[in-house]
Amino acid sequence: MNNGVSDLKINETINELAATLNSSSKTIAAKGIKHAGSLWRKEDGSEDEFKLFCIKYFVSDSSEKAEVFNKACKNFESLFGHFSQLSLELRENIDLDRGPLHYIDEMFGSYSVGAHFSDDFFSNKIAFIIALNFPYYSLTEKNELGKNWSAKDWAYARLGDFFINRIPAELQQKATAVSSKAGLYVSEYNIYMGKITTDNDKQLFPIDMVLLSHWNLRDELKSNYGNKEDGIEKQKTIYEIMKRIIAQEIPQKVINCGEYFWNPFSNKTFKDGREVSLTAEADTRYQHILNNFHAMKAIDSYTPEMNTYIMRTFAGEMEIPQIEVENIFDEYLRAPLLKKLAELIKQRLGRDLLAYDIWYDGFKARSSISEEKLNAITQKLYPNTAAYEKDMAKTLEKLGFAQENAQNISSFIAVDAARGSGHAWGAQMRTAKAHLRTRIGAAGMSYKGYNIATHEFGHNVEQTISLHQTPYYTLNGVPNTAFTEALAFLFQKRDLEILGINNSDKQVDNFKILDICWHTFEMMGVSMVDMGIWKWMYENPQATPTQLKTQTINIAKNIWNKYFSAIYGSKDEPILAIYSHMINSPLYLSNYSFGSLIEFQLGQYLKGKDFGKEVERIWSLGRLTPRHWMQKAVGQDLLSKPLLEAAEEALKNI
Repeated sequence: MNNGVSDLKINETINELAATLNSSSKTIAAKGIKHAGSLWRKEDGSEDEFKLFCIKYFVSDSSEKAEVFNKACKNFESLFGHFSQLSLELRENIDLDRGPLHYIDEMFGSYSVGAHFSDDFFSNKIAFIIALNFPYYSLTEKNELGKNWSAKDWAYARLGDFFINRIPAELQQKATAVSSKAGLYVSEYNIYMGKITTDNDKQLFPIDMVLLSHWNLRDELKSNYGNKEDGIEKQKTIYEIMKRIIAQEIPQKVINCGEYFWNPFSNKTFKDGREVSLTAEADTRYQHILNNFHAMKAIDSYTPEMNTYIMRTFAGEMEIPQIEVENIFDEYLRAPLLKKLAELIKQRLGRDLLAYDIWYDGFKARSSISEEKLNAITQKLYPNTAAYEKDMAKTLEKLGFAQENAQNISSFIAVDAARGSGHAWGAQMRTAKAHLRTRIGAAGMSYKGYNIATHEFGHNVEQTISLHQTPYYTLNGVPNTAFTEALAFLFQKRDLEILGINNSDKQVDNFKILDICWHTFEMMGVSMVDMGIWKWMYENPQATPTQLKTQTINIAKNIWNKYFSAIYGSKDEPILAIYSHMINSPLYLSNYSFGSLIEFQLGQYLKGKDFGKEVERIWSLGRLTPRHWMQKAVGQDLLSKPLLEAAEEALKNI
């Protein structure tokens, strides 16, 4: 872990090499030697051997450097591409609907095929050649110097990101195993809604309805805003289920099991007409969060420049510092506009707001169309995954993509039946396919499933464009996952348009803006809880699952009271802690909030433009930093102000 090369030897190496170089090469050499020296360990060789290595392997000739770069790109694409394919295949029985799981499935799915990649490449010294010739640039340097960089300069800098630190393979393997177990826990957390009862013994939901927490529960709740008969009763029932899950008061045997009837209001269970006493779920939800924390914390000492998972996630992966993220969210959550928007929602609902109205869905066009009608349409169109896959090219054409481009993009995407709610798995090499995973029932794809599939399809389109159309392999992808969420949202909001259902309401654009604004309000609150949990765990690394549960609920209530209480008229609501991402995708939730801001700015920019053509141009920019990507995409920085200002104007128009 300690630097095996002294500052004295590093400076000696820089000076000796500099004597043979021109001025531009001297700058790169100095930066590369310092970076390689920070990674060198005693087991790699002596200080004199380090010096000789740098003198021998530093490439000053630009043509030779380009040759090294091209060979590295070719081989890394093969490595990462096959790692991804192997992981995809090892996880098939976990991710796909292939029947009951066996413990061996989990064991194979938890194996990290690339866990030893870093160790191997430091051992064979390729990592040092990359670090020496393509040194790492900090976020500050990228944002400052990147203004004048060409695409090749960016590609060289991104190659330098490949070897920033040295994390032992066993720790990476541990993190993968922990994450896999958390993902499996989430993917199997189904509630048998046909066995849910109310205090007056009503069964509100179809006997065969099974909903995954939290996604399907939330979507079922949202779908009932147009239900005048018993919609609010269903919504309140789902909210009680969510609160029992958060508090870990839900009976263990009603999770992923339809053997018992369960009343979430009284928390009583019944079988054959008799009340049965069942044990509540242990604090498993919070144990998985802690498992992720401990796996990530074990890595901290091996990443001295970013020595917490919080820093690695935000300043590292997202390339926006956590404090900056929190400040942007805080500013948005305090906006006076949100109270005005809440008043409009109250008028439209004809009642005071309830806590679950964070998911108010009444601004969407589909809220005026019955769920049954939409289900009939989507189930007929997509009886199975093959039907959806066959229709992808036509979907892209409907969105404005040229026919040839639509067919080309869709040819690199495969559709699979998911065990969980669905996800998109991007390819890591151009000879492989991206995978769209979605749930399809026996009757075909429900509208909820179609809506989710449209979102995931947006991810796959981004993944395909940013892999195949970027100029260099090391630039493939987007600045961070918020940018792929943005395109997924843009696709998802066009789901009815794709089905050929047009809304004649002249206010539709205003309602779309308000919908984004309200959705962003909710997601930023949830993200604040997620960040608060991780900050607390770092302050209390020895916490037990029960202590974490108590603190998570307190954090959720505090965020509610700070930003939501005055708008909703209720205090101490725990609902912001329901998101399953906190268990299997720690600190991911902020990407949705940024995705909404990016989506809005992109949506405004795309108005009146060729959607397909612009999508291909923008998402082929590659993995610049968020600041430079936004400037090149739409000509302005990433901001929350445009959305708030547009929502203010939309409210006036309505």
